[in-house]
Amino acid sequence: MEEPLWLDLLGWSDSDLSDLRFVGYSYIKQGQFEIGLKFFEALIILAPNSAYDHQTLGALYLEIGNNLEALKLLDRALELDPTHEDTLLNRAKALFVLGYTSQGITLAKHLSQKQTPHIKDRADALLLAYT
Repeated sequence: MEEPLWLDLLGWSDSDLSDLRFVGYSYIKQGQFEIGLKFFEALIILAPNSAYDHQTLGALYLEIGNNLEALKLLDRALELDPTHEDTLLNRAKALFVLGYTSQGITLAKHLSQKQTPHIKDRADALLLAYT
């Protein structure tokens, strides 16, 4: 059976999704992760091919300690956008906290070679913390 096209059924546009993201992100900025989580869980149903929504939801799960679910969502985000460095960084952290140390080291070392300062610095910090 085909997945329903929720946006069509609801009569929603990209603007409606953007509004939903804004509200969800506003809760995240306030530290209300559980509420923000609900918004982004809805968003991946409404827009299943959004790398941003999967990445954000994965980061939220990582933040609240549901690391296995975080890894699953981050992997899905990387299927949609394989080069997104922040997602790769979150994936490295998830690998470390789940005990997949050698995979985490490999990914963190790769990211520590990047030119983006916050990616490089955070990858170096992960390597210091977990090796």
